[in-house]
Amino acid sequence: MSIVKKILHYTRAHSIYILLSLICSAISVGFTLYIPVLIGNAIDYMVKKGAVDFVGISGILVQIGIFIIVAVVFQWLAGNFTNIICARTVRDMRQDVFKKFNRVPLSDIDSMAHGDLISRITNDVEAVGDGLSQVITQLFSGIVTIVGTLVFMVSINLWIALVVVILTPLSVLVAGIIGKLCAKSFREQQELQGEISSYVEEIVGNQKVVKAFAYEKRSQEEFNEKNKRLFKVGLKAQFAGALANPSTRFVNNIVYAVTGIVGAISVVSTFMGTLTIGGLSCFLTYANQYTKPFNEVTGVLTQIQTALAAGDRVFRVLESENEPDDSDKSSPESIKGDIEFKHIAFGYNPEKPIIKDFSLSVKNGQQIAIVGPTGCGKTTLINLIMRFYEVDSGEILIDGINTRDIKRDNLRGFFGMVLQDSWLFSGTIMENLRYGNPSASDEEIIEAAKLSYAHSFIRKMPDGYNTKLSEGASNLSAGQKQLLCIARAMVLNPPMLILDEATSSIDTLTEIRVQKAFKKLMKGRTSFVVAHRLSTVKESDVILVMKDGDIIEQGTHNELLKLKGFYEELYNSQFSDMG
Repeated sequence: MSIVKKILHYTRAHSIYILLSLICSAISVGFTLYIPVLIGNAIDYMVKKGAVDFVGISGILVQIGIFIIVAVVFQWLAGNFTNIICARTVRDMRQDVFKKFNRVPLSDIDSMAHGDLISRITNDVEAVGDGLSQVITQLFSGIVTIVGTLVFMVSINLWIALVVVILTPLSVLVAGIIGKLCAKSFREQQELQGEISSYVEEIVGNQKVVKAFAYEKRSQEEFNEKNKRLFKVGLKAQFAGALANPSTRFVNNIVYAVTGIVGAISVVSTFMGTLTIGGLSCFLTYANQYTKPFNEVTGVLTQIQTALAAGDRVFRVLESENEPDDSDKSSPESIKGDIEFKHIAFGYNPEKPIIKDFSLSVKNGQQIAIVGPTGCGKTTLINLIMRFYEVDSGEILIDGINTRDIKRDNLRGFFGMVLQDSWLFSGTIMENLRYGNPSASDEEIIEAAKLSYAHSFIRKMPDGYNTKLSEGASNLSAGQKQLLCIARAMVLNPPMLILDEATSSIDTLTEIRVQKAFKKLMKGRTSFVVAHRLSTVKESDVILVMKDGDIIEQGTHNELLKLKGFYEELYNSQFSDMG
């Protein structure tokens, strides 16, 4: 299916407005097309010296005034209905793209620049709407104009009408050739716009790091380079698009001149039938109006090509593969929390596995710590438990049920997560804490905040729990954001917990307090704790030591120290006397 068909498919839901717009366009064009006939009649009333029919002309002028008013009113109505169609189509398309972001696998989101994704849901969808507006406006009025003028021309003089019809396709041919030449440039232009949006989002969102590393000059140079490329491609695309209108106008002016010559011959002779001077004036007006829709289409060719290029980017998102449907999977109401990993293997790139033949059995209520060097597969293991990514081989079982046989939403609802990267949205503190459990009462939320030691700093905020957080919660410190994320997990009160460097941004004293709170929270719950600071996992029931995707050691803290292996190395590197 072509991009045009895919876009027009979205307009079907608003067919009533399409019909109304078509009717209004037909009425407006119909009244407009009859005006040249009246003008021609008026001219015929005054072609003889001293024989001007002022009464007849006055009557015609009144009719012309009425026709113009009617045509303008219906043209305004047609434009209004067209705007409704375009606005609602853009709304529906944008909703579908946003829904799609929540349905595609996380791997697809991770593999694309987030700024480019934002550009597709904003700039590209808007460009589609602008192009659609032009197409509908020109399409409806253009079709009626072409058919109407053709009927009037044939009724006036068949032979001259044939001359116009035969010559006009030359302008369509010229426009088609130019359109094909510039399509590639417009696609490249949209891609570069997405690239620049991604870069700007990245730099603006990390200004502290940019300034800390004195990267301003280099970031400006990189932006200038990208902007220069966009300028060159945009200039090329705009030039090619702008070439279409004057080229077709040149062809249409030739058609107009030929029509005038042939018509003049018809007026002064019986060649090709008889034609009055008023009739010739009328015919020339129709010849001009007949070619007008072709000129208008080529005049907005740049916008249409931009819309097609943007539509291609939008539909690449909409047509990407969703996560496999799991509506037929089971939805356990409750679980104990026994988890078993059976010979699982996984790699973000199949040729470079991160986890190889990993097996582990975890009993309900156990605290499992996962330690090891950066890149050994600790966080990857968490991603697999939550089914953010699917294992390449092997099985992960919860209470004996393969996680692939449980609905994702249901599975993820059993876990509370606190990650190293604290994510809070633009809203009140209360709304953020209630994010995972909308039915939680204010009292439950305040109790969770007290347990996580967030209550004291929340009370000091300007509006307490109703304080509005800015984008990315930039009005909070890193430690405060993490305390709120911990409180949010406590509000959820899940049967299983995942703590991925959950206290990495908290001071030592607060960390000790939060660890006590976690100890209460984790009691009776299966918990996975990813940590670099080994002081936080000393009391874990089992410590898994990972290296290169494999568990090379496991046991309690004391058991691992007695092994005098890799764990002892890690532990001594953090706690040995460096002086």
